[in-house]
Amino acid sequence: MTHDDTASARPQSLMLNFLGLYLLGRDTAVYSGSVIDVFARVGVSEEAVRSTLTRMVSRGLLERHKQGRRVYFGLTTHATGVLRDGERRVWQTGAVNRDWDGNWTLVGFSLPDTRRGDRHDLRSQLIWAGFGLLQNGLWIAPGIRDAAAIADRLELSDNVTVFTAQHAKPTDSADLVHRVFDTETIAERYRSFIARWDTEHPLPELPDDLARQLILHSDWLQLVRQDPHLPAELLTPDWPAIHAEKVFQVLAHRYLETAAVIADEVIEVIPAAQAS
Repeated sequence: MTHDDTASARPQSLMLNFLGLYLLGRDTAVYSGSVIDVFARVGVSEEAVRSTLTRMVSRGLLERHKQGRRVYFGLTTHATGVLRDGERRVWQTGAVNRDWDGNWTLVGFSLPDTRRGDRHDLRSQLIWAGFGLLQNGLWIAPGIRDAAAIADRLELSDNVTVFTAQHAKPTDSADLVHRVFDTETIAERYRSFIARWDTEHPLPELPDDLARQLILHSDWLQLVRQDPHLPAELLTPDWPAIHAEKVFQVLAHRYLETAAVIADEVIEVIPAAQAS
């Protein structure tokens, strides 16, 4: 599969990263033609861009504005919350948990087959929040996690039991991590990221650093969203997430300057207050 194929397969992920980089916190709306121009640089077609923008409007993530014959898109409150969460994952939570206090959060639940949909939603939200399945109906995550908020959001508080605990013999926390989480798959994702980005000239097939910035942030956010944020002390000293995070930060800061020059030329925005 080519790089363009992988980019085209995930336009919504790319769109969220674009919005986080160039709209979040700026109180502006972006011209649709500018978005099409930027996404063409990473192999996403005009049709795919327009379809993605339309879907995001229908999902309450974007607001459509017209000024003359031009169409602009601005962030909704909902989108701002989603993008702030991504920003926290990238710049605050990071790839490695260096402050683990030895506690585990445990979540137990039992839902009948007639509530299969609720069960699926709860499992999905727990995985998203960094939980892994210890045994049937019992999920765990290192550290104190707000599992109650997940249950509340899904209106399943009456069906969920949440408590915190520490391991005791014969259970070993490091062993627990490798039993509950597929650490080899997680490590391999980071190794793939390093192989792709830790080079003198990453992704030379792309036209410029604006394109590289967009793919870099999309790759990294996808990685950290899939990562349960395991404690560093329970992992091997050469855990690849540590090096991968350094690679991301160096490149992200580099592209912050080089991509901004290009963005000023190709991305047209108007103040949100002017959008109608």
